[in-house]
Amino acid sequence: MRDAIKIVTIGGGSSYTPELVEGFIKRYDRLPLAEHWFVDIEEGRDKVETVAAMAQRMWDASGHDVKVHVTFDRREALPGADYVTTQFRVGRLYARIKDERIPLSHGILGQETNGAGGIFKALRTIPVIGAIIDDMRELCPDAWLINFTNPSGMVTEAAIRNFGWERTIGLCNVPIRAEIVEGPSLGLDPATLTYQCAGLNHFHWHRVYDATGREITADLIAKINTDDSPIPANISPTPIPEDLLHTAALLPCGYHRYYFCTEEMLAHELADFANNATRSETVKRLEDELFELYADPNLDVKPPQLSQRGGAHYSDAACGTIESIHNNSHTRMTVSTRNNGAIKYLPDDCIVEVSSLISAIGAEPLVWGEMRPHERGWLQVMKAMEECTIKAAIEGDFGALLEAFDLNPLIPNGATARQVMAELLVAHEAYLPQFADKIAELKASGIEIGDATVRDLMAQGL
Repeated sequence: MRDAIKIVTIGGGSSYTPELVEGFIKRYDRLPLAEHWFVDIEEGRDKVETVAAMAQRMWDASGHDVKVHVTFDRREALPGADYVTTQFRVGRLYARIKDERIPLSHGILGQETNGAGGIFKALRTIPVIGAIIDDMRELCPDAWLINFTNPSGMVTEAAIRNFGWERTIGLCNVPIRAEIVEGPSLGLDPATLTYQCAGLNHFHWHRVYDATGREITADLIAKINTDDSPIPANISPTPIPEDLLHTAALLPCGYHRYYFCTEEMLAHELADFANNATRSETVKRLEDELFELYADPNLDVKPPQLSQRGGAHYSDAACGTIESIHNNSHTRMTVSTRNNGAIKYLPDDCIVEVSSLISAIGAEPLVWGEMRPHERGWLQVMKAMEECTIKAAIEGDFGALLEAFDLNPLIPNGATARQVMAELLVAHEAYLPQFADKIAELKASGIEIGDATVRDLMAQGL
């Protein structure tokens, strides 16, 4: 165990980074950092330099001697790294705007990790994680890859199953947020509760037990449609039919609303779309405000406005995982890792999001047990969709992309879906070289982007 830890954060210019830094500062006695490297792209220079300066102020104010470095060449940062955290967005927020607005312009749900938008985020991201792993294999072969880049489950699966980097753990703030927020809604101390979670990233279920071992899942189901329901800030609080949940006797994650209440969620997103207030556009405005705050030379703490960004408790997940690996703590956390029999209805070598023990050997998934047909069927369809998406991303296989669209429950099959796919391919041309031939064919056919906002972004080269 090293006493002077080197951490590299790829996507260091993210607005989430102050949350990450705060988490490391809180854990310094158990996780003694010496260097923290921020890697980003030239187009993000202003942001990463702003965040890095703020991060250095945070460390200086903490009294700990930790140096923050910035580079635009990850190969400069990676040598000797102990942990590599990933939180990058290929195409920046402009790509997310396209992912949301193009489907919505055709009356289909647009969301960054679900539906057509989630598939296309995976297509852009998975080849990049493969390239990062190639560099890690050469420059820091013993490092752990701690992935927070969405869609986290698919990116983690590609890293482990396709690119062979076994020292990978995928994270999401959704499970840990539930663990922090749900108990207090019943007047219970979160530290006294035990969670059993199983499913896929942004598609897991969980049970909860109190300090005596009594299951309180039903009590929390009764709170799920109330004002203090623990829904992430980026998801509309559309009510879920409680009978559905009581029959399953399981708590869903917030993202299940897109699948259980598709009609209502679509109506909400279409209203936002009409007002140029999609989540991506809202986040863009929030980020602009955050970076104005970060630029203040007197700011040396994480501002409270960051909680509106949707990434609350990011540091609890990322820093907690690293701390547990470093100290061999066997902490119980919900992460994305190899199934290894935890969910018997899915392949052993696929990646699932499950309660696990985190130690120096990584994540050891805990066995879930039986699932009812409803939950089992959903997971098998969603995992098949993920596998098709990963194949398409790595191989540029257009047929596999069609299969992913065909399987995704949020995409109605037919001509409209194929039009959405074609527009997204053309809109993201710069980040999808694996589909170059297909995109050239579509452009030659005269494909047009229907949404004016997206056309404007493309005209600006964004």
